[in-house]
Amino acid sequence: MWSGPRNISTALMRSWGSRSDTFVCDEPFYAHYLKVTGLDHPGASEVITQNQTDPDKVITLLTGHVPQGKIIFYQKHMAHHLLPEVNRDWLSEVTNCFLIRDPQEMLTSLIKNIPNPTIEDTGLPQQVEIFELVKAQGCTPPVLDSKDVLERPCEMLKLLCESIGVEFQEAMLSWRTGAHETDGIWGKYWYEAVEKSTGFQPYAAKYEIVPPHLTELYNKCATYYQELYKYRLGA
Repeated sequence: MWSGPRNISTALMRSWGSRSDTFVCDEPFYAHYLKVTGLDHPGASEVITQNQTDPDKVITLLTGHVPQGKIIFYQKHMAHHLLPEVNRDWLSEVTNCFLIRDPQEMLTSLIKNIPNPTIEDTGLPQQVEIFELVKAQGCTPPVLDSKDVLERPCEMLKLLCESIGVEFQEAMLSWRTGAHETDGIWGKYWYEAVEKSTGFQPYAAKYEIVPPHLTELYNKCATYYQELYKYRLGA
C-alpha cells in the first residue's frame, strides 16, 4: 500500500493487521530514507540504528516468504521513502495499491509537523511514478481515497479485497486500542490518535486554509492527486 503522510495509512494497516491470515509491516524503507536524507525526524537516530538501512536487504524481506506462516503480507509504505536510487524491479513481484487524500486536508495537517514541505515530502510525485510503472506492466492498480474509506469503510474494504482477489473479513473493521507490536518504533511520536481508536473514525470535513506561501505547492499536489483520483475504487 503506497501512501503519503497524513493519509490514514496507519489505520489501514491496523485494519489489515486484524485479519487472521495477514502479517503487516510498517514503513520498511524509513530507516534507509532517514539515513540518506539526514532529515531531523523525531527519533531519527533510533530508527536508523534499530532498523534495516540497506534497501536491497529490505527488498529481499518484502519479496520473500510471508512471516509467521501467514498467506498475506501487508506492507505499509510511504511512497517518498522509496528514494530514486532504490531498485524498482521488485514492484512486479508484489500487488501494488495506493492510498490518497485530498491535498488541502493533507497539507494543512502535514504543515503542523513540517512547516515548509516540498512536493517530495507529500509523496504524491512518487505515488504517481510508482503507479505509472505498475500500470505500464499491463495492470491498473487499485486506488483508495481516504475520504471514501472513512465514509464507507465496509464497502471500500470489500472493493479493495475484490480488486486484488482476497476474501473480505469483518475483522478488518475494528482493532484493539494501544500500540501494536508491528508498529514501527516511531509510533510513539506519530501514532497517538490511532492508538486511541478501535476502528475507522467517521469522516469530518476539514476547512483549514492552505497558507498563501504554499499555494504553488498545493496546485502541484492537486495535479498529482487528480492523476490518481480518477482511478479510485467506488467512483
